[in-house]
Order: sequence, then C-alpha cells, then structure tokens
Amino acid sequence: MSQRNNLLASIAQTIQDYRGGSLPQPITDHVEHWVQQFDDAVQLPILQEIDHVLKNIYFSNEKVAKFIRGAIRTQKLTGDNAKQFWLNANFLDIQGGGDSQTDMLALFSEQLTEEFGFGIDGCGKGGDVFIYLDDGIFTGNRVRRDLEGWVHDHAPAQAKLHVVCIAQHSGGQYYANGKIQAVIKAAGKKIDITWWRAIELEDRRTYSATSDVLRPTAIPNDPAVQAYVAAMQYQPMLRTPGSPGAAGLFSSDAAKILLEQEFLKAGVRIRQMCPNLGATQRPLGHMTLETLGFGSLIVTYRNCPNNAPLVFWVDAPWYPLFPRTTNTQTAVRRMFADLTGGDL
Repeated sequence: MSQRNNLLASIAQTIQDYRGGSLPQPITDHVEHWVQQFDDAVQLPILQEIDHVLKNIYFSNEKVAKFIRGAIRTQKLTGDNAKQFWLNANFLDIQGGGDSQTDMLALFSEQLTEEFGFGIDGCGKGGDVFIYLDDGIFTGNRVRRDLEGWVHDHAPAQAKLHVVCIAQHSGGQYYANGKIQAVIKAAGKKIDITWWRAIELEDRRTYSATSDVLRPTAIPNDPAVQAYVAAMQYQPMLRTPGSPGAAGLFSSDAAKILLEQEFLKAGVRIRQMCPNLGATQRPLGHMTLETLGFGSLIVTYRNCPNNAPLVFWVDAPWYPLFPRTTNTQTAVRRMFADLTGGDL
C-alpha cells in the first residue's frame, strides 16, 4: 500500500465508531473525499498530522469507558469504600442543551453496573456528594450555566461537587470555576468543587506559546484570509512559534503550523460558501469573542463540538470529516419523543 492509503486506513480505523459507526462507507473513501478539498501539495502532510493527532485525542467509546472505569476506582475520588461512595453519590441531570450529559450518564451507569452490580438509578441513597458529568469543557459556558442554576435553586447548604469530563481546556475550567464560586458565595452556601478529566489542554491566552489548540503563528498570505482579518474589530493574537503544545498532541511545531495555516484558509473559504453560519462560527471553531476561533481538535465517538475548526464539521457544500449533530436537532428529537413516546 502507498503511504497515502496507509494513512487513510489508519485514520478510518481510529474514527470507525464515530456516531455509532454512521460515517459513509468505506471510511477510507470518506476521509479521501474530505482531504481532497485542500490543495494537492498539502493533502499528504495534513493526513500525516491528522492521523497523529486523532490517535491522541479522538475518544472512542472504549476509550471513554476506560476513563470512566478508572474514575470509578480512583481512591482520591471515592475514598477507601468505593462501592459505598457511589451508592451515596447524587448524579446531576441538569444540562441545558445537547445529549452529552444524558449519554455520559448512561455510559457511567453501565460501568457502575459492571463494577458493583448497580447503576446510577441505585445511587443517591444519602450524603452530600454530587456528580456532574460531561464529555468536554471548552469555553466553560455550558457547565457554568448548568451549575450556577443548580447552586442557586437546588443545591443544599453544604455539598461536595465533582465535575467529571473527558477533556478539559484550562481556560474554560478556570473561567467556569470562577463564575460558579461567585454564585456559591452569593448564595451563602458551602460547596467544594473538584474537577476530574482524562486530558487537560492548554488554551489560555497567557500561555499561547505552549497552547494545545490551533492558534496561528502568522496570518497566511491568502487574499481571503487577509480580508477577513482586516475586517475584524480587534486584530487576532498570534502565538510565538517553537512549541507544539504542552500536552504533546502534535508531532512537531511545523506540523501544527501546517494545520493552523491550512485550516484557517479553508475555514475562511467555508464561511464564504456558507454565509448563514453565523458570526460566532469562526474559521477555527465557535467562539463568542472575536478571534480566529477556539481551535480545539477534540472529537469523541458521540459528536464533534462546534469549537473545532469548521473544516471538521461544516456540512454541504463543504464535505465534513465529522458530520455533527447540533443542539437544535437534539431538541427537536426530544420534543418528538415527548409527543409520541418514541424517537426519530
């Protein structure tokens, strides 16, 4: 097999369980279709680096289950009697949008059943311990809003809260924790929060030189990108080249720079192709603040977050590597299920 075919096969193997194995078959042709949208000269280097990166940060069903099994058995979390800890723990189901918490609760319940013979329906038998599950913390806004409401309206006067997620971005966690702590103080409650994760990625502006997200070192010499940047109210913050990131996700800084440059150029092109995307869908991923985008490459078997570069998930006329389910689609599906007792 050629190097290209080997890379296509390797990427296909990594992402085979994405959204329940619903990617177009064969997945090698699907990946080929996606990468052919880039200039010929960069297709092979993109495949090389995407293969490397996804092996580090694509979270398959089994990889997530393994993390959960580890969390269930972590003595720092449970203390000496893990079974009793989980029997007493109260699992929160309070997420305002999407299905990620529902799915994580179901998977956690499966692993608890395998370990102790009971699922989360058998938990919550006493105590002041609460568990908030999610697949990822990116900007921190979703976990902040969910837990601010819970603290204000439902939390007891004193509690221990454990936030457990697959991937956590430092900036999002720092931001969310500060906001939640302010609400706890205003409510006059005592709630201790501990954050648990499989992987932590650096995305704070202060540490941009060792960032684990895509943050370009320079603006490409591309007319469309130059025009896009010129129209921004504030000029984007560029990172200093030299480090591929603190978590070692990328094979080299040169390979990371290649993805930053090519995904930024393609992201600007996608915005031109899809004018209804909305202003906060930046070329490198959703971000409320005016930037080039969040730039996360985290993808799980469940879905691709919109904080990832547009090249990963935007649909027709672009061809996405990871077609994603939006929160709006999830809300419609839930409404249909509520009305009919079924599902779409």
